[in-house]
Amino acid sequence: MQLHMNSLTTVERQYYLQHAIAPRPIAFASTVDTEGNVNLSPFSFFNLFSSQPPIVIFSPSRRVRNGTNKDTLHNVQQVPEVVINIVTYPIVQQMSLASCEYPTGTNEFIKAGFTPIVATTVKPPLVKESQIQMECKVIEIKPLGEEGGAGNLVICEVLVMHIADELLDENKKIDQRKINHVARLGGDWYCKVSADNLFQVTKPNTQLGIGVDVLPDAVRNSKILTGNNLGQLANVHEVPVIDATFNDDHLKQIIQYYSISPDEMEKELHLYAQQLLQENKVQEAWQILLATS
Repeated sequence: MQLHMNSLTTVERQYYLQHAIAPRPIAFASTVDTEGNVNLSPFSFFNLFSSQPPIVIFSPSRRVRNGTNKDTLHNVQQVPEVVINIVTYPIVQQMSLASCEYPTGTNEFIKAGFTPIVATTVKPPLVKESQIQMECKVIEIKPLGEEGGAGNLVICEVLVMHIADELLDENKKIDQRKINHVARLGGDWYCKVSADNLFQVTKPNTQLGIGVDVLPDAVRNSKILTGNNLGQLANVHEVPVIDATFNDDHLKQIIQYYSISPDEMEKELHLYAQQLLQENKVQEAWQILLATS
């Protein structure tokens, strides 16, 4: 299916884009107007864009049905400050309740049962129940259009960040496994990040990966190894060589049992290498694949 955006209605564009571009982190934004009325509302058009200066951007879009702007936008235009509270699983249902379009002047802290805490540098309050809060000043608001669905980029500089102690390890670093982040998908769908669905991917640093094009032909054209497997193997900094000290009983069994059938042996070696790669044992997998080269 091909979709040409200019042939779709705003609702249709929103549907396909929000389902495809996911998961999206949620900015739970608390703001105030010039009279001190507090507003609390979530926005999933949100992300980090710079570390120096520390910049985050969220976008309160115009309402699709009538093109009007939301209270959050009016507030940051009047008082250019915001607290962005990070949404985690224990507060997701209350967060959803706060997204209701209550009349202007309604305090969503009260409606959704959250506890406000006085911030240290800005006027809007922090959400006590959020484990990470960021006090921000709004440095620019960039409208993207006048029609329903048009975004308004609220560009914020983070001034102060509050992090719950229970999320930190012994070195005062955030333990990713302790944050049950919640992210927005399409429609009513969300996802939860928890320790059992986290995984690590080795990131190339100053030393470049050799690349898939450098892999041996038999490995690159394997019918067993997936694109992810090839990516792992190709992310080493130099082509490994056979390690004479490498000792693996299962490798010996494969060679002994399938030595009369090279094609079957290659298949078994690739299956075993794949198993090792799934355990993130990249060097061991290389030794298996080099065994008969």
